Amino acid sequence: MESKTCPTRDAFYSCACFYTDNIFLEEYKLHIRFLSEQQFRQDYQLVLRNRGCTTNKQFEEILHKIGSEIQIRRQLDVNSAQRKALICEVYKPLHRHLYSLQESYLAPEFLEMVRYSHSKDASAEGLLNFMQPVAGAQKVYRFPVFTSEFCTELIAELEYFEQSDAPKGRPNTMNNYGILLNELGFDEGFITPLRVDYLSPITALLYPECGGDCLDSHKAFVVKYAMHEDLDLSYHYDNAEVTLNVSLGEDFVEGNLYFGDMRQVPLSESQCAEVEHRVAEGLLHRGQQMHGALPITAGRRWNLVVWMRSSRERRLRCPMCNKTPDLVPAEGFGDGFTQGSQSPSAPNTPCTLT
Repeated sequence: MESKTCPTRDAFYSCACFYTDNIFLEEYKLHIRFLSEQQFRQDYQLVLRNRGCTTNKQFEEILHKIGSEIQIRRQLDVNSAQRKALICEVYKPLHRHLYSLQESYLAPEFLEMVRYSHSKDASAEGLLNFMQPVAGAQKVYRFPVFTSEFCTELIAELEYFEQSDAPKGRPNTMNNYGILLNELGFDEGFITPLRVDYLSPITALLYPECGGDCLDSHKAFVVKYAMHEDLDLSYHYDNAEVTLNVSLGEDFVEGNLYFGDMRQVPLSESQCAEVEHRVAEGLLHRGQQMHGALPITAGRRWNLVVWMRSSRERRLRCPMCNKTPDLVPAEGFGDGFTQGSQSPSAPNTPCTLT
């Protein structure tokens, strides 16, 4: 397979739609867009009424939640940078060695996949011999990623941090419990080499039509599901071209993932495939593929999630608003957007529905 070179960029950006689109109303299991109260009433009042919002008080509470969420998003970069600096100053890791990726942390089967993907005659068809396609879910693949020993140590580190006095931010706009790995200090020494040296050769073979051959940024976090905290995760798609989701453990019951079609396919026309978590194994899928997590019924579970992004694809279309991105400055990798003109030969279609 011919290798494509990703453009080198000094700065990453976000799309302005982050402040207006895909705001999740958990109580009503609804993602909304908010430009103004008039627009919001016109677009969603009837839908919300059908979902149980029947009083003015309930509607005003929704407006308050939306306003709070927008304010959180506008302050996200500043607050995250402040948390990261404070964590670096006050937090003393339990297992400092985990913050630098070592091949001994990776499953032998995963290393074999990576070696094959680097080989001269590597192909998508050949790579499938090293992984398990998920039945009923197109282009979703399961394979071991880490050793069980590494997962045990990482959970101990995460729980140690969780119990510390260091500041903590929510991992994304839908999960309330978890840890942003860039704030904890895992980005430079762990997640970036994992993406560049190990995952990118695999995604280049499996997802070239989605930018899998040019993943140049990421957002990585862990999420925790536990009784009296987050139990499940509603049907959604990711702000990513390709996603890796690894089950780290602990003891838990139920909470399977389920996958539908790509976001362009209405839910009424989709058939979902349920997938059981296996500790230390990852599920690799296209970010725009709809999915969710069923409720756990006992115990707790940690998952490591890496949203991998391609600025080449994002220059053409924002995956969240499906429009030409309106770039706004951002810290770090932002949401994976870069400045640059569209190449005449670049693809101008989203990930295929196959």
